Amino acid sequence: MLKQVLIGILCGAAILTAGVLIGHYGITKAPSWVTDVAKDVDESLVRKFLSEVDNKQIQENLRELTKVPHMATTAGDEQTVQFMLKRWQDPETGLDQAWREEYMVYLSFPDPKNPNMVTVVSSSDTVLYTVREKEKSYTPDQDDPEVVQPYAAYSPAGQPQGKLVYANQGKPSDYQLLNKTVDLRGTIAITRYGGAGRAAKAINAAPYGVIGVLVYTDPLDINDGVMSDTNETYPHSWYMPPSGVERGSFNTQYGDMLTPYLAAKEETYRIPVENIKGIPPIPIQPIGFEDAYRLICELDGTAAPALWQGAFNCTYNFGGPGFKPTSAFNNSDVKLDIFNYADVKNSSNVMGVIRGSVEPDRYVIYGNHRDSWVHGAIDPSSGTSVMLELTRVLGRMVKQGKWRPRRSIIFGSWGAEEFGLIGSAEYTEQYFTKLSERTVAYINVDIAVFANATLRASGMPSLQNVIFKATKQVNAPGLDSTSVYDNWIRYANRTSSAHGPIPKMGYLSGAGSDYAAFVHYLGITSMDISYTYDRSKTNARIYPAYHTAYDTFDYASKFIDPGFVSHQAIARTAGNILIRLADSLVLPLNCSDYAEILEDYLNTAVTLYQQQLQAKHISMEPLKNAVASFRSAATHLDQVIRSSDLANETPLKVRRINDQLMLLDRAFLDPLAFPDKYAYRHVIWASSSAGKPTFPGLADAYANAELSGQTSDWDKVHYHLSVLSQAIEGAAHTLVDVI
Repeated sequence: MLKQVLIGILCGAAILTAGVLIGHYGITKAPSWVTDVAKDVDESLVRKFLSEVDNKQIQENLRELTKVPHMATTAGDEQTVQFMLKRWQDPETGLDQAWREEYMVYLSFPDPKNPNMVTVVSSSDTVLYTVREKEKSYTPDQDDPEVVQPYAAYSPAGQPQGKLVYANQGKPSDYQLLNKTVDLRGTIAITRYGGAGRAAKAINAAPYGVIGVLVYTDPLDINDGVMSDTNETYPHSWYMPPSGVERGSFNTQYGDMLTPYLAAKEETYRIPVENIKGIPPIPIQPIGFEDAYRLICELDGTAAPALWQGAFNCTYNFGGPGFKPTSAFNNSDVKLDIFNYADVKNSSNVMGVIRGSVEPDRYVIYGNHRDSWVHGAIDPSSGTSVMLELTRVLGRMVKQGKWRPRRSIIFGSWGAEEFGLIGSAEYTEQYFTKLSERTVAYINVDIAVFANATLRASGMPSLQNVIFKATKQVNAPGLDSTSVYDNWIRYANRTSSAHGPIPKMGYLSGAGSDYAAFVHYLGITSMDISYTYDRSKTNARIYPAYHTAYDTFDYASKFIDPGFVSHQAIARTAGNILIRLADSLVLPLNCSDYAEILEDYLNTAVTLYQQQLQAKHISMEPLKNAVASFRSAATHLDQVIRSSDLANETPLKVRRINDQLMLLDRAFLDPLAFPDKYAYRHVIWASSSAGKPTFPGLADAYANAELSGQTSDWDKVHYHLSVLSQAIEGAAHTLVDVI
């Protein structure tokens, strides 16, 4: 009996032991990826990031970046390339990887051996007046031998000579009006910046027989009328001094002009130079307002309209053509001696990456260009100094093992932007497929700080919510108890049907910076932010030292952002948004906010166009139905997201929803919608000349048809309505449940 009991006990113990062993080894722990795939934004990490962004570091970044002029492809540009690589390859604060991408691009330069000249010459070819060749020196920065002479990039060389006329802003309507009074054949036109693009001032002039163009910045448009450097302009204030000249790229298309739709690699096919489109057909040269004053105030002829008058203490006349009989310049010509030349040069992007831990094949891209016209403290080095501080803080977190984003973050320091957004455009052309399929969003911070009053943000409406969230967490510069959001809404606001009073965002409808290729060519959700000035206190169309030799560290630190606290606010805001886009389990993109803007655009279109279109038997019902479908689909997707416990759902459901959000803007692309606009494919945000807050293709087509009255032009209106309706309807279908 005892033996049987002992045997029973031993058997029981064996069974128990076996059970314990089976329980221990047979029920395995959940794999680590189960936790990883539910990774979401860590708010404590966001707070840590915000606390570590250092305005003093940004200041020193800017000091370093502005030591020498760094126009694209120059020795100074290569110096900044090496500086970026050194910072991004730093073993303690650098990125996972950094490298350079090189392109062979078509650029335009003045000839240092034959400087461009503008003179007033008498009938006997005596030089009566010579326009200043270089800007006046106030600090050692202007004396740097690498300061490029003011010039118009891509202006052809030539020596036109003729009587002077004043053509206001060089718009088509300006030349049309001027031509009614003055015979423009063989004349030189002087124009002021604003109203029309740089190249357009010459392109619009040529059909009237104008043979050369001057362009200047009127003090009324940039200086609030201030003109004297004795005590009013720089170096006494932020205003442009009399000899200041805005350089620029005088072309209408972005990207390398010899390799349209192809990356400009060494062996890439290049079109003949004579086939380039969108550049001035006649010589054009920028000058300072001190010289413009001498020329304009001597002009003969009828007084120009009130809207053409500027800040000079004289009447702006059309020109006789030419100068007044009482002028020392009477019966004299203006002569342009332009010796610009073009060359194919090696330009570099500097790229860096922090690899994602969960979705490394999904990219959030953050970029800014690196090249400048001279020292470029504000444009672009304010943005570059912010980007370097942002990567320093995030890079250190990665190197210390404290953080790795869910998605990969790509940083781009673009080259040759000033010549037409070339570096970013070539990058999108080289990696077209990969970027189209994998990019979540693009953040552009070019000029980080125009001034220190308030935030300015532009972008796709789906980004509105994440921008608002980030700005509520950042203190406004100099206002510790006020957030960037609360300060912003004081300066620019609108009433939303869904949210009530909110800050007013702009839209990326043109090609003003490196977001252009991402928005218009690839259809990637994009944004651009900066700190700017109070527009109720100045009429300046941009900060006054823009593209001049006075855009220096001295100027930035004294007059734009003393203490660099606005730079700090932009770094905190942009970095906060970047972290949320890279780390959020569900992308923080809101389709219903997009629907609201489409509805606003529709309402404007109906008000402006419906009555006339009905008379032409063109119906707007398809467009109305498409916008209604989009609203319904957006509401449905919002409901799916709100009602789902996505942290505990299959990762495939999260991925599917994120892909719907990520790819939304791709659905608005139509490669045939704008045959006359290079690389514009986004039917909602393309550029427009009509100036109406509605769908750009429709607005332009309607304006052209109304002007011409031609049946063929009304057919184009109908065509754009169809393009628009079907694109919006197609976008709506991407937001509904998968079939």
